[in-house]
Amino acid sequence: MAMQNLIKTIKQALVEDRSLPFSVYSSVKEQRLLNVPIVNPLFIAVLDGDKVLGKAREVVCHAGDFIFLSDSPAINMRNIPNKNEYFALLIEFEHEDFAGISIENVGKSEEESSLGKDFSVGVISLELEKCLQQFVEWSLYSPTTMWSLRKKELLQLLCYMGHPDILAMAASHKLGKKVSAMLSEQPSIDVSLPTLCQQLGMSESTLRRKLNAEGTTVQAIKDQVKLGLGLHLLQTTKDSIVFIAEQCGYQSQSRFTSRFKGRFGLTPSELRKTKLTDQGENLTELRL
Repeated sequence: MAMQNLIKTIKQALVEDRSLPFSVYSSVKEQRLLNVPIVNPLFIAVLDGDKVLGKAREVVCHAGDFIFLSDSPAINMRNIPNKNEYFALLIEFEHEDFAGISIENVGKSEEESSLGKDFSVGVISLELEKCLQQFVEWSLYSPTTMWSLRKKELLQLLCYMGHPDILAMAASHKLGKKVSAMLSEQPSIDVSLPTLCQQLGMSESTLRRKLNAEGTTVQAIKDQVKLGLGLHLLQTTKDSIVFIAEQCGYQSQSRFTSRFKGRFGLTPSELRKTKLTDQGENLTELRL
């Protein structure tokens, strides 16, 4: 049975017009998404419905499970509603959230085996459920400067619960990660390559060479930033598709729609429809 008290608390928090240290993805119809970028380490608590990740080796999370993902340029996922809906709580972590966290009594072999893992799955225990409940309630009155401290508490609890492998998932210091962070500051602006190189203090050839060594390009990072933001806004807001396209730096909705479908396998309108009931609830969204 889904954790209705936690879901209710989260929905009440979302009514508040303020920034929150978490996001919620929900739907009433199945969502099939390809190549979803995970920019930073991400904790996903599935509170209703099921989540399926991967392609060759699928990982399934049922209601009451969680998955902790390391940063990844692309991952396939399906969000499958139960009788009522699919509902998941997402908490994103920065590199500094992991600083200073160490777990005693973890054997060397266990530490070594956790290196290189790109995900960790588990059951939402009563202790973790209470921690998430407090995290959500606390977010309504705590300043943003305190967010990292509460995230550290969550990381420590997950480690205590037997998931020390998450410590190996701290966001890397790769150049591509730095470029992504810079572009994310103003996603609606198409930063030129010379401007980007000037900000990084390196030549165009050096930037291309280093990114190529990491298996990426400036254009690939731009697409990841812009389309990843578009996906997030479609999932978490009721803003019009035209407005979201502009926020992501696309001058036309048609261009945004084409690039979005090319990346994720469905159009923004098709994604929005998964969040509407068959009875036509919130039909205004379809007209936006």
